[in-house]
Amino acid sequence: MDTLSYKTISANKATVTKEWVVVDATDQVMGRFCSKVAKLARGKYKPNFTPHVDCGDNVIIINADKVKMTGKKWTDQISYLFSGYPGGQREMNPKRLQEKGSKYFFAKVLKGMLPKNKLGDVILSNVYVYDGAEHPHQAQNPKIIDINALK
Repeated sequence: MDTLSYKTISANKATVTKEWVVVDATDQVMGRFCSKVAKLARGKYKPNFTPHVDCGDNVIIINADKVKMTGKKWTDQISYLFSGYPGGQREMNPKRLQEKGSKYFFAKVLKGMLPKNKLGDVILSNVYVYDGAEHPHQAQNPKIIDINALK
C-alpha cells in the first residue's frame, strides 16, 4: 500500500497562488454578497485551502455605492460604538457609515465574517473597495468574477 498518497498537503506562504479578482456589487444584497467575498478573500473556494494560512485571493469590489439592503435596514439597523469614556457611546446606522465611505461600511461587515485574529486582519487588507467602476489595479490583470455563480 502506498502511504504517500494519504498525506495531507498543507499550503504555506511559498506554495500559495494568489490571484486578483474583480467583483461587481451593483444591485447585490449586502450580507449575501459580503459572505461570498469573505470566502473568496479567505480562499475557501480553492482546493488547497488551509485554515491558518492566507491563501485567498486579492478581491477588488467595484460599484460599492450601488449595493442594497432589504427592508428598512439602511436606517433602522443600529450599531453602537463605545470609546470607553463617560458619554462616549455613539450610534451608527448603515446609511451614515456608507456616507462616510463605502470602504468603512464593507470593512465593518467583512470583519465580522473573518477570523478574529491576526490572520483576519491580513485577509481584510486584501480586499479593496471602490465606489465607481474604475480601480487603480489594472497592472495586476484582475479576473472579473460573476459573484452569483459562486455558492
